[in-house]
Amino acid sequence: MKKSALFPLYPTYAELIEFEFCDYPELESNIKTTSQWHLTHWQWGKSFLEYTGRNKSIHTYDRFRNEIEKFLLWSFMVKKTPIDQLRKTDILDYADFCWKPPVTWIGTSNQERFKLKNSYFSINEEWRPFKIQAAKSQASKDVDRKKYRPSQQTLTSTFTAIIVFYNYLMGEELCYGNPAQIAKKDCKHFISDAQVKEVKRLSGSQWQYILDTAVDMANEDPVYERNLFVIASLKTLFLRISELSERDNWSPVMGHFWQDEDENWWLKIFGKGRKLRDTTVPSDFLPFLKRYRLSRDLSGLPTSGDNNVLVEKIRGQGGMTSRHLRRLVQDTFDHAYTRMKRLEGENKSIKLKEATTHWLRHTGASMEIERGRALKDLSEDLGHASMATTDTIYVQSENKLRAASGKKRKVD
Repeated sequence: MKKSALFPLYPTYAELIEFEFCDYPELESNIKTTSQWHLTHWQWGKSFLEYTGRNKSIHTYDRFRNEIEKFLLWSFMVKKTPIDQLRKTDILDYADFCWKPPVTWIGTSNQERFKLKNSYFSINEEWRPFKIQAAKSQASKDVDRKKYRPSQQTLTSTFTAIIVFYNYLMGEELCYGNPAQIAKKDCKHFISDAQVKEVKRLSGSQWQYILDTAVDMANEDPVYERNLFVIASLKTLFLRISELSERDNWSPVMGHFWQDEDENWWLKIFGKGRKLRDTTVPSDFLPFLKRYRLSRDLSGLPTSGDNNVLVEKIRGQGGMTSRHLRRLVQDTFDHAYTRMKRLEGENKSIKLKEATTHWLRHTGASMEIERGRALKDLSEDLGHASMATTDTIYVQSENKLRAASGKKRKVD
């Protein structure tokens, strides 16, 4: 079996937990026929990623896999040094490498790492560790890979993953220091950011166009009742798209809506950090819940034993994935943008073209702040670890005061 110049190291989490080298002959050839420490480090990475997938979310697994894979490939092929022998200066060298990787390491599209062929997983030669996004109007083959530069968020994610990886290895007594933790503060590619952060949200008018469009679509065709319910839930209940989706360790069902002895409605949510929380359900939301349930031939409101999936698939059984839910939301955004552009022009509607599903959560929370809701109550509904997080993201009290006082400056 021939060795590849550049190759992926780890499959999906579902495939990793059942991994056997005999199913990945090309990977085995690349790992086992080189230095013994390559195999040892690959096993360290496998153990860490199994731990991540087991104790975190699949999204976290994918994010950490991307970063650990790049780091190990760099140590194998570029630095040619075991990671337990690396020091601060070596990690800074790696940061320089990530800032300007070789063009041969950069792809222009998302690619599967392995392809199932003749009962074996073969390496996808189109896969690359880094990716530069092609503009919609630009063919992938025309993208200049030399223009790749990681964002500050990407650079932060890189350091975070490596720091957590070293901490894991230290806990397993495989490494006795964390050079990435020390190196981060001296990385020259980080930019100190003291800018005023603007919450990515919709205006009241833009939200009204989305809601009215979703209602009209549902009135015209019952298949769009699902779109209306998803959009109303994301905005009004401050949900992340993943919190409505079917996951390996959680399936949202109608029975997660529940009523307490005072007839207050709540929704039980499995959220970020594998934490359960209950968010309040306002009375104005109940008609949207009722009409969605009635469109599915269910009773008006759920009971505690109702195991019907919360958002059913268009075809087949079970709940919808985050990817499918995003498509529903984006479809409604597109219709609302077309309507608002026609009636009010491009300038007022452009945000509907830029918006993502997460803007609905931000929009709902920001509107609650504006109507004067207690920060503590909102923070708990959002699932934030502290009120300080809510204040930082949504309120920005000091910036508001600074802006107000700044308006009073005189020219003369």
